[in-house]
Amino acid sequence: MLARVLILGALPFAVASEWQKGSSFAGSTSTAAFPPAPTNPADAAYFPDASQVGYAGPTPTGDEPEVIATAPVAAQKTDTYPLTQPQVLFGTKEEVSSSFNPMRYWANLSPWFSVDSAANGLPGASPQVPNGCEITQVHMVQRHGARYPASGDPPSTFATALNEAASSTGFSVSGPLEFLNDWTYKLGAELLTPFGRQQLFDLGVSFRIKYGGLLKNFKSYPVFRTTSEARMVDSAVSFAAGFFGLQDYQSSYELSIEIEESNFNSTLAPWNNCANANGPLFNLGYTASDQWNAIYLKDAVKRLQQYIKGVELTTDVVYAMQNLCAFETVALGYSDFCGLFTEEEWKGFEYSIDLIFWYSDGPGNPVTAAQGIGYVQELVARLTNTPITKFDTNTNSTLDGNNVTFPLNQPIYFDFTHDTVIAAYATAMNFTSFAAGGPLPATHIPAGHTYLTQHIAPFAANMIGQVLECPESSKSSKKVSYMRWLLNDGVVPLTGISHCAEHPNKDGLCPLDSFIAGMQDLIAAENWSFDCNGNYTVGVPNNIVDGKYHPQPTQSGKNGKD
Repeated sequence: MLARVLILGALPFAVASEWQKGSSFAGSTSTAAFPPAPTNPADAAYFPDASQVGYAGPTPTGDEPEVIATAPVAAQKTDTYPLTQPQVLFGTKEEVSSSFNPMRYWANLSPWFSVDSAANGLPGASPQVPNGCEITQVHMVQRHGARYPASGDPPSTFATALNEAASSTGFSVSGPLEFLNDWTYKLGAELLTPFGRQQLFDLGVSFRIKYGGLLKNFKSYPVFRTTSEARMVDSAVSFAAGFFGLQDYQSSYELSIEIEESNFNSTLAPWNNCANANGPLFNLGYTASDQWNAIYLKDAVKRLQQYIKGVELTTDVVYAMQNLCAFETVALGYSDFCGLFTEEEWKGFEYSIDLIFWYSDGPGNPVTAAQGIGYVQELVARLTNTPITKFDTNTNSTLDGNNVTFPLNQPIYFDFTHDTVIAAYATAMNFTSFAAGGPLPATHIPAGHTYLTQHIAPFAANMIGQVLECPESSKSSKKVSYMRWLLNDGVVPLTGISHCAEHPNKDGLCPLDSFIAGMQDLIAAENWSFDCNGNYTVGVPNNIVDGKYHPQPTQSGKNGKD
């Protein structure tokens, strides 16, 4: 009798009931969860809080820090403690480098780290406030921290299929896959991991150290904006705890929570009221990624197949293993899946996600600018202290039209969102340095590749807009307002923005009036209604590099679908 062979890659993206029950076989999800039963209310008197105990000792606080302006050099985020850095085990001696860090090749699944401005095309630029300048306002856009995979993503599908295969005769694993005999699936779904909570808490602390001086200019409580998903609320709260301190954060700010659900307008989740962002056009990146995955994982499928019997490996299965490496590491601190791949295969994994972002959420998708333009409208309103009165995109008239939930007088604006939204904002604001490499091929990694998702939208990515007062020139004491943007500490060139292009600057500065005029040009040029709801098609590859639909001329000279 032939042993049953299970083709994991052919399984639907769903979680089987057997997987839900748990099992002693490989891939099961039988786990214990914290917390236990709560403390008996009758015992509460034994645990008085700090205010009841007293004896706090000296409590005077110090002045607000502003290290972004006072230190001569910028601090750099490079570590991912307490996660264990994965090691590359496959490859010849010449192919394996002790300095290679797979974490830097997980794209949007990478923990964030400081990006050198040279990678954005501004070598020598520093996130520190330039000499002679004073920071007057900050616009923060913050991605949530590291999370568990979404329900039905490849990791849980892999566990389901492996659990079923392990219960059949003929299943065996050996060599580097021997760990699968005892491997169980321990990941939740979509919530922040403990490391993800730490990321946002640490970022709150660092933001206070960098920009704390601006708190002196608040006339009312800061308003934090986030969406209703649990990981989004938890990210905002964890950041606030780090920023304000555990004793004060619950009473030091207001939290505006926008509903993240279909048919609700929100610039923080802009796809929910944009039909074309959820249909075939959204799948463009996955079409390109699937094509590339079959190329770069071809050798890995053959190499790993010799170590597993009773399961036929496919590109989808091996790709799920790479996903598991990333998700297990940021959730559990370590993953046995990480050592299964070569350096080139990790570079291929990164490029696979770059393709997804480019064609589904970035410059190569015709709906991207439309999704980001609502935030551009909000940004202009904040920079000009002018209320929004025309609601013709994904701005929310109930919240954005209220000066309580959408104040215009804050020295710091705090917005919490998703990776794809940061990619959309960067596209909508025409940060052309990321798209400089042009359309991405699905057949190879191009030389001079500039669209790196690990630089744009990793876990806990942060995009910071600084408004600065600087001398008009080296020979003048007159102060002029400037705008510049940092993405994960890297200064972003603004030369793709109309009016800013006339003022190239080594520090990434653009006169504020010019920047606002450039944003207003982008708003005026955006046809949100058509881009989000129009009837048109686009394929892969395409020549889109600005996130907008461009009709192609027909033979008769009229515009038509491309």
